[in-house]
Amino acid sequence: MAEIKVETSADSPAVLHSPHASTQPNNPLSRKLNKILETRLDNDKEMLEALKSLSVFFTENSLRTRRNLRGDIERRSLSINEEFARLFKEVKEELEGVHEDVQDMSTCCDEMTNRLKAAKDQTQDLIVKTNKLQGENHRLELRAQVAQAFLDKFQLSNEELSTLRGPRDAPITENFFKALSRVKHIHEDVKILLRTNQQTAGLEIMEQMAVLQETSYEQLYRWAQNECRGLTQETCDISPVLTQAMEALQDRSVLYKYTLDEFGTARRCAVVRGFIDALTRGGHGGTPRPIEMHSHDPYEVMRPIVL
Repeated sequence: MAEIKVETSADSPAVLHSPHASTQPNNPLSRKLNKILETRLDNDKEMLEALKSLSVFFTENSLRTRRNLRGDIERRSLSINEEFARLFKEVKEELEGVHEDVQDMSTCCDEMTNRLKAAKDQTQDLIVKTNKLQGENHRLELRAQVAQAFLDKFQLSNEELSTLRGPRDAPITENFFKALSRVKHIHEDVKILLRTNQQTAGLEIMEQMAVLQETSYEQLYRWAQNECRGLTQETCDISPVLTQAMEALQDRSVLYKYTLDEFGTARRCAVVRGFIDALTRGGHGGTPRPIEMHSHDPYEVMRPIVL
């Protein structure tokens, strides 16, 4: 093979020199060599990637391997394409399986949609009736709430009724006065109904509260009368409950007057009994001595009375 040399001058590009041929600027071989020599591999990324891939399997640089390089590249390309085809076939089979599953799901969804539509058509009347009943139920609940609010405002609870309608000898407690006060408020508030179209209900409630008031005042009067009659010399003071009872009886002037008379009588009897005891018996255990023992001394007679 002829020796080929490449020389580069300052004024001209690389020129090929051969001992058997003269310079031929238009020689195709020269142009190809010049193009190869002028190529900068640093900027050719595709060439670098190709050489990098080639270095993976081209490990031995010999005459035989260089001659078989093209065949090796073609066989490797064929092997890669076959592997790609095999993998792509698996992907295709998987996608076909997914497609079949999606088709089955779509069929099931269509069947369910048809069944739901048929069920909806069959139960349309039931749905209409259910909605109607729900609306009626809502209206009834609203009426029940209004009725309950009406009862809470214009009626007594069972506990309050049992307190006001207790036995004749039942003791009077704080709950009795609370229930009586509520009866008075209801009797006043029910007058609002008389100015509306609920006059019948208003009159009935007013009559009911009036009866309860009279019954309660009678029971309170009897209890206060018994309490006044039970006053003695030792327990002549008025208890807080009796004071509250007299305050409540002021709404019934007649009963209040009778209660005061009863209390005055009991008080007078207690004072008289106390004076007689002081006059004849003296104090507890004989101290101080009876007043009649000092009848000869007016000062000693008047001193315990004044004190």
